[in-house]
Amino acid sequence: MDPIAQHAQARPDHPALIEDERRWSWRQLDDRRNRLASALAARGLVAGEHVVLYAHNTLEVLLASAAARALGLIPVPMNHRLTEDEVAYILENSDAAAVFAGDAFVPMLERVRGRAPRLRHVVLLGAERRPWAEHIEDLLAKGSPAPVDAPAGFGGSMIYTAGTTGKPKGAFRRASDPAALMPRLVALNCVAPDDVHLVAGPLYHSAPGGFALYATTLGQTVVVMRRFEAEAALATIERHRCTTTFMAPTLLKRLVDLPPAVRARYDVSSMRSIVMAAAPCPMRVKEEILAWFGPVLYEFYGSTELGVNTVLAPGDMLRKPSSCGRAAPGVELAVLDDAGQPLPAGQPGELHVRRGPGMFEGYYKNDAATRETARGEWLSVGDVAWIDEDGFVFICDRKRDMIISGGVNIYPAEIEDALHRHPAVEDAAVFGVPDPEWGERVHAAVQLRAGAEVAPADLIAFCRRYLADYKTPREVSFHADFPRDSAGKLVKRLLREPHWAGRQTRV
Repeated sequence: MDPIAQHAQARPDHPALIEDERRWSWRQLDDRRNRLASALAARGLVAGEHVVLYAHNTLEVLLASAAARALGLIPVPMNHRLTEDEVAYILENSDAAAVFAGDAFVPMLERVRGRAPRLRHVVLLGAERRPWAEHIEDLLAKGSPAPVDAPAGFGGSMIYTAGTTGKPKGAFRRASDPAALMPRLVALNCVAPDDVHLVAGPLYHSAPGGFALYATTLGQTVVVMRRFEAEAALATIERHRCTTTFMAPTLLKRLVDLPPAVRARYDVSSMRSIVMAAAPCPMRVKEEILAWFGPVLYEFYGSTELGVNTVLAPGDMLRKPSSCGRAAPGVELAVLDDAGQPLPAGQPGELHVRRGPGMFEGYYKNDAATRETARGEWLSVGDVAWIDEDGFVFICDRKRDMIISGGVNIYPAEIEDALHRHPAVEDAAVFGVPDPEWGERVHAAVQLRAGAEVAPADLIAFCRRYLADYKTPREVSFHADFPRDSAGKLVKRLLREPHWAGRQTRV
């Protein structure tokens, strides 16, 4: 018996999924999941085929994912912010057999569905109806409530990376054993059966979607926010007594930027674990979250491809500033030089993870990119890090973002963290620009908070409090907005490239 069926039998009337005023019990989720799975099977969808999920956070997205997994189908969550060509590319490249679509994305599908030769079925999840698509309510009405023979484990998935260095790549993962990943969830303090998990970020991202899947597997109640709004998140935590959540640093920053009077309005004492990852988080934000919520902030380093690789517990957050923790349970890490040799403690190199459970098998239909991640049994996504004598990992930067000035390696993330400490700074991007003497010099692009003013010289002086002289920015530029990709991540190369225009090399 699969987990959803088990929970429906053990706690049939306990809430499984909640969205605003809607709530489904485990009995209702199991019934809907079985009906939808049987209807999809009747339409010829078979195990191993790929189905795209293209909708805002709703109960129906989680239902579609559960029904797909019950049949052994591979869910492919798709970013909401993609361009028309990117949507068409993923539909074609993924060999999608079906798409589940929310109302906001029906016009896009109407334009691009003809560019996906393997696409046979479109299922609409909202109020929209189209002659070329079926509706989920019609499938539920036609499906059978008889139990489905769902495969064991979490099921497979394929998540497309943002593709900042080229076209998006589908990170393909087969079904994984929950038992192998459970120690990592224990380390993140989010496995209690009475947990209420808040989905704050978009389900198309690997971490929010993954943690929602883990919570459902463990029988926890999952509360879904359609879109994140900082005060609404606090109200949701108070109303449903949420105990766990995953939030990227940008969401945590929005919480701590709320006025003190707004923060004080809500009781958030139910929270036991706020898990953070996906990008560097300014120490100011970590300190404020710990002071506000208590010792409940956990951090991990990981990736869509390799899963959870490190864990930093609340007690180490301030003791080891800028670290992302020690190796997670069951994970082996190594820092290797360009020749593939291990480096001693304290020396930066490319961070590698030994191949293990829960990691991707490769990029779909892209063997060349897959080979670039591997050194035998070691895998890497190109991050530079060092490990201290206590085993704590410190991410320096993406390897491709490293600055070489006078033959010395400089990692922008450390400088960006210093800039984020300044109260006038909203965001910062550090990169190397050409220098006739040193090869490169450190340039800081800065986005100021609304209404804030600060002189470049003052920012440079501020950085000297935290950084060695050779790491301190030599110049500062101010920007109203930063270029971002479809996932909302900064595209640093668009800030960097104008400084290198007309040159044969970029270093």
